[in-house]
Amino acid sequence: MKHVTLRQLRVFLAAARHMNFSRAAEELHLTQPAVSTQIKELATEAGLPLFERIGRRTYLTPAGAEMLECAKAVVLRLRESEEALGRLKGVTGGRLNVAVISAGDYFFPRVLAAFGASHPGVVFNLTVHNREGLLRQLAENLTDLAVMVRPPRDMDIVAAPFAPHPYVVVAAPDHPLAGVRQIPRAALNRERFIMREQGSDTWNSMREVFGRQFPRLNVAMQLQSAETIKQAVVAGFGIAFLSAHTIALDLLAGQLVVLDVQDFPAMLNWYLVHNRSKRLPPVAATFKEFLLREGAPLIERLMPLGFPSASAPARTARASARRQSRKSQ
Repeated sequence: MKHVTLRQLRVFLAAARHMNFSRAAEELHLTQPAVSTQIKELATEAGLPLFERIGRRTYLTPAGAEMLECAKAVVLRLRESEEALGRLKGVTGGRLNVAVISAGDYFFPRVLAAFGASHPGVVFNLTVHNREGLLRQLAENLTDLAVMVRPPRDMDIVAAPFAPHPYVVVAAPDHPLAGVRQIPRAALNRERFIMREQGSDTWNSMREVFGRQFPRLNVAMQLQSAETIKQAVVAGFGIAFLSAHTIALDLLAGQLVVLDVQDFPAMLNWYLVHNRSKRLPPVAATFKEFLLREGAPLIERLMPLGFPSASAPARTARASARRQSRKSQ
């Protein structure tokens, strides 16, 4: 197989992960015919079919299973080589690989920009995922660092809190509860909620914050995008529980309002996570130190104007992060 390309292997890995060429194309930002072409060319090089279709489902052939192990080994070896070269370059260069939960894409590019200002030689690879995708990035060693709200309990990881993560209940400006002071949480049982899908970080956070009240909430709609949820709220479908980091522009534009609900905003934490056995490249180790030291005050400055102060939780998060950092070193 002298003419196999890295592109073919990466396309094959995505197709094998999803067992669906269309989903692989979506992940790789390619067309479905382009994915099919790459798989066909790889199969030609192998001399055997790599996938077979039985009924409505797609499966790896024995040759495909063997190719999968080979492709994983090749990609892993390339990553190890990249990390080794990064260690030789030190923090003046190298590639920083960071995977972020979807709510983080509203602020994390500015965090990277702040880090990049003092490390101009660093190249950034930022990917945004739902919880399932982010955990896969960690499990398959596809990223150096991951940023999320609730670290997994069934993986051998290091998880350090670095900033508070406030959640709020939002509504359209003309909602009857807009402007009402100290709304009892029980009053929310009568409202229609637009929620994230079950299993997402936001859904899990909502379940934790509402506790025993959670099953009594009236779920009108479940959606897989914070942006779509916000549009549904603006359209008057109901209210929503969202990360405060996702609504800054909507508040400034007057499209949404934060309801004054008792015990809100609810403060959780952002965590920086990596595999415990992961030997962090110098640039990743340096960024970890930067985020634990500067992440909380930097992110707090990005909160919406007029939003309730998070200073006390921020100080708590910074102190906790420093303790966690010392333990993990």
